[in-house]
Amino acid sequence: MNARNVLGGPLLDCSHDPVTGWFRDGCCNSDGGDAGNHSVCAVMTEEFLAFSRSVGNDLSTPRPEYGFAGLQPGDRWCLCAPRWEEARVAGFAPEIVLEATHERALEVTLLGHLQAHAAEA
Repeated sequence: MNARNVLGGPLLDCSHDPVTGWFRDGCCNSDGGDAGNHSVCAVMTEEFLAFSRSVGNDLSTPRPEYGFAGLQPGDRWCLCAPRWEEARVAGFAPEIVLEATHERALEVTLLGHLQAHAAEA
């Protein structure tokens, strides 16, 4: 795939430890089959993980039956763009890696919002 990031460049990997992405290939690659739009490469924080848990998506509890060890602060993870936007509006958006965030995120949020939460390279 020739996936592009939100800045128009090639999509970089988000994380291989833990392995993330709709395709579980380490990239926040997304296509029409990805109804959740797992396109935002986010750096987990305790505040975001607590927020996500409070709205019904517990990302920190291990789920060995799915090969999921649970996320910790500092881990990078491909979030659903609508969840990231929901967290932004609520004041809990984690920082993101722009170069590893798929352009599909722009279907849900503005580039300026993403840039305002950019992690330092």
